[in-house]
Amino acid sequence: MTPIQLENAHVTLEPLGLHHVGPLERAAADGELWKLWFTSVPSPGQMTAYVEAALRGQQAGRMSPWAVRENVSGEIVGTTRYYDIVEDPPRLAIGYTWYARRWQRSHLNTACKHLLFANAFQNEGAVAVEFHTDAYNQDSQRAIERLGAHREGVLRAHKRRPDGSLRDTVCYSVLATEWPDVDRWLQLRLSRLISLR
Repeated sequence: MTPIQLENAHVTLEPLGLHHVGPLERAAADGELWKLWFTSVPSPGQMTAYVEAALRGQQAGRMSPWAVRENVSGEIVGTTRYYDIVEDPPRLAIGYTWYARRWQRSHLNTACKHLLFANAFQNEGAVAVEFHTDAYNQDSQRAIERLGAHREGVLRAHKRRPDGSLRDTVCYSVLATEWPDVDRWLQLRLSRLISLR
């Protein structure tokens, strides 16, 4: 699955490339996001390796990574991707998502996820879209739940964090049959968030 550019009035998701390394380093520095031990944000000097790993995942057919550009400022403010891509039945996960601190808890995440859901269900024919997050990442869990995803359960001692410790992974999903209602909800939520700006 090759990433294509996705765009709405608020954000543009650009297929990730090495030319995004510098802008992503600046975005990660807003809030020193690498200090959150339960996230995958690369520390200073590690962004090139992070992007190269995402591109290797893309070449292997396991990932479709994007850089997130906020349309008003024109700035690259974070990154996201599809991963765990499965062909039969077609399903994928959305993750590796992070934004510069000033864009957290704004309309940005809702705008990005709406694009990613629409592409997954309407263009890629996915039967389900999944989310996985660290059990300690309460902010991420609340953000996923605000999207309308259903909590499925917890995989204990599931993956290693960047520091080597084992994490419990909280799993969520949205099914293709649920997409019309989630679509309406996200459009309503986005209009409300924009009106509060």
